[in-house]
Amino acid sequence: MVANTVKTVASWSNSTWHNAAPRGRVRGMEYTNLGRSGLSVSRLCLGTMNFGPETSEADSHAIMDRAHEHGLNFFDTANVYGWKKGEGVTENIIGNWFAQGGTRRERTVVATKLYGSMGDWPNETKLSALNIRRAADASLKRLQTDYIDLYQMHHVDRDTPWDEIWEAFSVLRQQGKVIYFGSSNFAGWHIAQAAEAARTRGFLGLVSEQSIYNLMTRWVELEVLPAAKHYGLGVIPWSPLHGGLLGGVLRKQREGGTSRSASGRSADALEKHRDTIDAYEKLCADIGEDPANVGLAWLLHQEGVTAPIIGPRTIEQLDNSLRAAELKLDADVLAKLDELFPAPAPNGSKPAPEAYAW
Repeated sequence: MVANTVKTVASWSNSTWHNAAPRGRVRGMEYTNLGRSGLSVSRLCLGTMNFGPETSEADSHAIMDRAHEHGLNFFDTANVYGWKKGEGVTENIIGNWFAQGGTRRERTVVATKLYGSMGDWPNETKLSALNIRRAADASLKRLQTDYIDLYQMHHVDRDTPWDEIWEAFSVLRQQGKVIYFGSSNFAGWHIAQAAEAARTRGFLGLVSEQSIYNLMTRWVELEVLPAAKHYGLGVIPWSPLHGGLLGGVLRKQREGGTSRSASGRSADALEKHRDTIDAYEKLCADIGEDPANVGLAWLLHQEGVTAPIIGPRTIEQLDNSLRAAELKLDADVLAKLDELFPAPAPNGSKPAPEAYAW
């Protein structure tokens, strides 16, 4: 088993790292493998960060039920979500939903994260073996389950050696508490470090990377996506609409609606990129599609993307997002999007990582 795992990692870069080949459909939802793993997940991932702070527990449960009705089986959360230190508000909401039964847990691939501070004492944050053990047990208790499908490092920990991290993770896997491991907000170099450290232990290692990725933020294309391709990680984009700026913000303003993009840093970004966003919304109008769905669909057209994270606050927002999973953008539209939001290219138009060379 060890030899086979190592071979899989080593040979992945020579295989076809494509646009997440379909693995069947349920209620119209398409599924794909998470990276090089055999795990099947929906092409859209239900983000739960609003559960608690923005959405009541009852409404959160209704959204998760509706997600299952649509065939979404991939839910993402974190121990810090809810933003009340140490309480794990969002995980508790999900756990109470699982406790209602009806195969809710069995039909869900639940991904959670650790790293953020859950207390004011030492060893209640980051990725020491001690915190990994405590954080995993606490998440399991809040989620009211005996295993986590995908356990993700919310950030890289530069103070803890990879040998310690992978040893602690291997114990969790041996105990049956965690099945797969992933990263979030890692640079390409961090992915390489993690993968090579896992390889020396004969461990499966990372199967996914969760990064900010959208039309307005394409920096992951320089180093993170090439690293993910080489090591066989599925990419899970967060903030796929750049804080709502790609969700039709100008149209909503004209219609008198409100948007979280109307204040703070989002407002500053809107003013800086107003002309581009206006052109983007006009392009979406020309093809008769909602800007939010075009932004999500664009990500689904990018090589290696498994499932963008959608974070609905209401059932209506969830329902409206489903169009993105079936929307096919033609070559002309994709080219126009690249013109509006060009990929970062340090050395002309060469693709990464060769963009750094000549």
